[in-house]
Amino acid sequence: MKTTRIGNGCGFWGDNVDAPIRLAQRGKLDYLTLEYLAELTMSILALQKQRDPQAGFATDFLDVLQRLTPILAQQPNLKIITNAGGMNPLGCAQRARDVLKQAGMARRVAVVSGDDLLPRLDALLVHQPLVNLDTGTPLQSIRARVVSANAYLGAKPIADALARGADIVITGRVADASLAVGPAMHEFGWRWDDWDRLSAASVAGHLIECGAQVCGGLWCNWREVGDLSDIGYPYVDLADDGSFTISSDAGPGVNRETLAEQLLYEVGDPARYLTPDVVADFTSVALEAMDDRTQRVHGARGQAATGTYKVSIAYRDGFMASGMLTIAGPDAVAKARLCGDALLRRVGVTFGRSNVECLGAGACAPGLSEPEASARAAGLAEVVLRVSVHDADRAKVERFTKEFAPLVTSGPPGVTGYTTGRPKVREVFAYWPSLIEKTAIEPSVEILT
Repeated sequence: MKTTRIGNGCGFWGDNVDAPIRLAQRGKLDYLTLEYLAELTMSILALQKQRDPQAGFATDFLDVLQRLTPILAQQPNLKIITNAGGMNPLGCAQRARDVLKQAGMARRVAVVSGDDLLPRLDALLVHQPLVNLDTGTPLQSIRARVVSANAYLGAKPIADALARGADIVITGRVADASLAVGPAMHEFGWRWDDWDRLSAASVAGHLIECGAQVCGGLWCNWREVGDLSDIGYPYVDLADDGSFTISSDAGPGVNRETLAEQLLYEVGDPARYLTPDVVADFTSVALEAMDDRTQRVHGARGQAATGTYKVSIAYRDGFMASGMLTIAGPDAVAKARLCGDALLRRVGVTFGRSNVECLGAGACAPGLSEPEASARAAGLAEVVLRVSVHDADRAKVERFTKEFAPLVTSGPPGVTGYTTGRPKVREVFAYWPSLIEKTAIEPSVEILT
């Protein structure tokens, strides 16, 4: 039975820059996918593009691509699929083409676009209110503050690009799993209404989309990983019938626990996992150990995709700052709480939101500690005090940042960790989830020459 090997060497912008190189060298891949985008990432890229029209994409990809050129020369059939284009897929593709030319390589670069709704947002709002999925509020209520609006496209334009001879496909916002579904559809020629196979490919894409997570990253039995310095990144051998095996290029590989943890990662209803390509039923999936580092996955079932795309919208939502001090000595927790309270009262204003945390005394997981945790916390000899505020008024937040250093001499004894300077004021971007009719969007594919 025909199979194709798809590996993912990046789970987010900021992931290990060596991982794609190692995976391409060791994995003997047909396709290397690189997933860079998250909701926050899109708003950051949108602001970068506002400041510089040539920016707005994940620049790490260009460095990775340059390092991959010797491997591409040795593996001429290896293809790359990535959403590194972010808010500027054409700009990213043009720079990628330049990198390849400088390396003396003739590879066809394709651009998938159509996800960016911001240039025609007002026209769309006439018929598409883009209501907030959590609150039901129409987007018009915060329209003036919107900085980015992107639909999660599916796999079809990726498959179209590959059918047109692309060696490297660079997209804007697409659903994470679609980076793997596109190559599968191209390789096997499945029908776009073959929901079970589409579901199987989506399961495969979902399992590898976060990189090392399915290979032992965030694993509950983390002690069994061994060497975290080379944990390994995943690849699937996907067969024509939709079944696949999944393993990794290094580390402990993939076992039932690591696979199950990733399968349910960021999933609402596992029986109806919504993607632009298919509604996948994760509860139908069967797992079978092939060896101590490889799992076989089969039995995926799917239903017809919905008539809408998910839309990720970011909008300006005021300002925030967060600062930390180390509080040491007897009764550290009590001293830290005293400092946090004094700091906020010294500012003399009321913030939209504020938070005082004692890191080391259960602040990271409040309510989850064992009953005696509070008693132990009272005896701690050091904690980290973190105080955060958020408000629409930048001046109020600026004033807050000036109250940390004074605690060194006007607070209780044992205050340290103040030499890094005042906290920085940062603009806050809030998330607005919505849906848009697929008929309102026409994805496009361009092959650069």
